[in-house]
Amino acid sequence: MRINWRRSSRPEPDAGAGRPDGPPSGDAPDPASPAEPPLPPHGIAGPPAPGRPDGRVLRLAGWLAAVVAAVLVAGWTVLETGPPTEAELLEQAGLNGRRTLLVGVKDDTPGIAVRKPDGTWEGFDIQIALMIAADLGFRASEVEFLSIETEDRARMTARNAAGRHVKVDLVVASFSVTPARRANRAIGFSAPYLETQQSVITRKGHAEITSLTQLRGRKVCTLAASTSETEIDRAGADVTRKNRISDCVAGLKAKEYEAVTTDTAILSGFVAEEPDLLEHHDIGLETAEQWAVNAGSNEALRTLVNLSLHRSATDPQDTRWEEAYERFISPMQAHNPKEQVAGSTQPAVPEPDVRRWPWERGIPQRNAG
Repeated sequence: MRINWRRSSRPEPDAGAGRPDGPPSGDAPDPASPAEPPLPPHGIAGPPAPGRPDGRVLRLAGWLAAVVAAVLVAGWTVLETGPPTEAELLEQAGLNGRRTLLVGVKDDTPGIAVRKPDGTWEGFDIQIALMIAADLGFRASEVEFLSIETEDRARMTARNAAGRHVKVDLVVASFSVTPARRANRAIGFSAPYLETQQSVITRKGHAEITSLTQLRGRKVCTLAASTSETEIDRAGADVTRKNRISDCVAGLKAKEYEAVTTDTAILSGFVAEEPDLLEHHDIGLETAEQWAVNAGSNEALRTLVNLSLHRSATDPQDTRWEEAYERFISPMQAHNPKEQVAGSTQPAVPEPDVRRWPWERGIPQRNAG
């Protein structure tokens, strides 16, 4: 069967119309008329007209346009309503353009934070502060440590080299988390970075102490505004409060006090320095002391601190916390056999709500245990 694809879109002229000597209609094509593409019969698809895109191409282009539009809308939604990126948090925290990070630390706690005679700093808290600072983009030379007393940790006020009070960016100073402190709006705790407990030290040769109640009526020194003073008050001891733990230990050695009580990790360094003079006692308190960083009301900075601690706790290639523990905590354990100085693994840190782009590598997880 033969199909005639040609169909004229205009009527044929009468025979001889406009051409007296012309042939009859339909005998030959009009040489003056442009060639037109034939049209297929109804229901039969013919080839596309020259210069016009195929329908499939148009449908594909429309589908791609819809996908691109959806991606753009989704991206805009994330940008508008999603969590901030790390770069955005640095901007919100006010750290962009900063050349120095101010950190309040203790200066008289062996193994934890000590300012040496040459003006340099060392200790576990110092290493944790340097770890966090590095993740915030600060070199060790760009971190300024300032001495802070126990009572000033909540208001984040430390003393600089000239003796003037200065507001610091972070406090990394054996600051234990408690419900009362969490309720204080001036305190913005990070996730915990070390877990220890309360204990007691005495001069060497003292009768074993297994409970704070054995110190009822006895002269005991502790840190003012610390978690330790609550328990020793309950025990009925004659308590003296100092702003510096080194003053308590000096009074103990001078026989002004019978005992000193505070966190085990704080006291262990003094015993390790003078094991022939001082002795540690396990008083069996079940309440853990969890140390955290205080970022104050700077929520963006607190999130960045938590991100640093999360990376340290979960990334198997990040061993900075373990290195700090082995360097400063482990050596103290040998001189404090009755007490575990501190937990040997970093406390778990939930992953902060920080936006990561698809091309950014996620944080690998450590194997359990």
